[in-house]
Amino acid sequence: MSSVSEPLPVAVINPTPVSPPVAAARPSRILIADDQADVLEALRLLLKRDGHTVVTAQSPAGALATLEAEDVDLVLMDLNYARDTTSGREGMDLLGRIRAQDASLPVVVMTAWSSVEGAVEAMRGGARDYVQKPWDNTRLLATLRTQLELGRALKRSRRLEEENQHLRRGQGGLPTMVSESRAMVPVRRMIERVAPSGANVLVTGEHGTGKEVVARLLHASSTRADRAFVAVNSGGLSEGVFESELFGHVKGAFTDAKADRIGCFELADGGTLFLDEIGNMPLSQQAKLLRVLQTGELHPVGSSKTRRVDVRVVSATNVDLSKAVSEGRFREDLLYRLNTVEVPLPPLRERREDIPLLASHFLAEHGKRYGRNGMRLTAGALEALLSYPWPGNVRELEHAVERSLLMAAGDEVSAEDLLLRRSGREGLSRLEEMTLEEVERYLIERALARHEGNVSEAAKGLGLSRSALYRRLQYYGIKGAR
Repeated sequence: MSSVSEPLPVAVINPTPVSPPVAAARPSRILIADDQADVLEALRLLLKRDGHTVVTAQSPAGALATLEAEDVDLVLMDLNYARDTTSGREGMDLLGRIRAQDASLPVVVMTAWSSVEGAVEAMRGGARDYVQKPWDNTRLLATLRTQLELGRALKRSRRLEEENQHLRRGQGGLPTMVSESRAMVPVRRMIERVAPSGANVLVTGEHGTGKEVVARLLHASSTRADRAFVAVNSGGLSEGVFESELFGHVKGAFTDAKADRIGCFELADGGTLFLDEIGNMPLSQQAKLLRVLQTGELHPVGSSKTRRVDVRVVSATNVDLSKAVSEGRFREDLLYRLNTVEVPLPPLRERREDIPLLASHFLAEHGKRYGRNGMRLTAGALEALLSYPWPGNVRELEHAVERSLLMAAGDEVSAEDLLLRRSGREGLSRLEEMTLEEVERYLIERALARHEGNVSEAAKGLGLSRSALYRRLQYYGIKGAR
């Protein structure tokens, strides 16, 4: 059987990231815990001059209350308080409770009753460093700067590990959109215009049309491209894990919470959060999501601390959300928050001229994976691809091409290798659903595939003159004819 000898052209939208503005670094927030007001004031002035934000507490209870209510980057705490001024027991107890609450928070302890034993015990208890009163300003500032930097490095490492877990779930990869069809022109233009804006976007379309590809393109072409892209199937989360997955939880919040967990919103802070299947989200979960979108604030499960996040939300659904709103299944105010801009994706049956492009693209991509480079589609395979209704859209096409690579015996993929199965009436029912233009285009594409792109032979088969067929090829934007 003859093959398509010339490689099919592939039009790919390449993301062009916009350079992000340089953001000013947030001042470090330090909690000082000491029972002496003059010590607190002296340290507050010293650290303020060094560019830090300072909060103070005069007792262990006050320090713990502050940590419950606020986020801090480091704790500088005395070991001795009014009730027990020499043994350091109150301070060691406070240190242990801070470590139990957040083991990654840097703690530097200080006391006027310095001893080797006290220093060793504090370090064993989890303190990062130890200073003696009266302190040397230069040494104290150097110690705090070092511990702040180490603390930031630990947070970055922890965040990177969480992001890598998401990537290992199959959410990584660079975005690629293959298209030359007229139906996709509005989509490409919308992506180019909207991507740099940072506006929330709702991507709609049938299953398998490539909604996540659009979301990744929006992110990769935005000012947030150097930050995280986090994808989550929001409609598939049960009530019990919804808040933990999106907002995170603290250790001990529930039975299986053996460690703190960063939620998807915090992972995507500064970047893009992709909420897939948003139309399947229950009403109770919609209310919780709406609050975060309105305020930019969230509370991890089990924590009273308020976390602020700056996240661009791109959501996707195959559900008619306007109809869902009218039926009371979706909140109207949430819909307004999500669809600042809506990007509707056409099904594959409305962009049939992209089928050869997509098939060649997937053939090359999966050929690399399976070590079968240089594979070609026969004319019969191309005709089979063009005549199939593709109810599963681009995703089904990709799976069919990948499967054909495994089935093909030589360096050509035949129609039989595609294993496309359908009932006898599928082609007829699909034609009945088409417009006259769609039927004409479909028949022209099949004729060209049958005659390997030969315009003269295809025109004869269609009962048209060569010039009449050329006019139709130009009108429909069909390429690959000769």
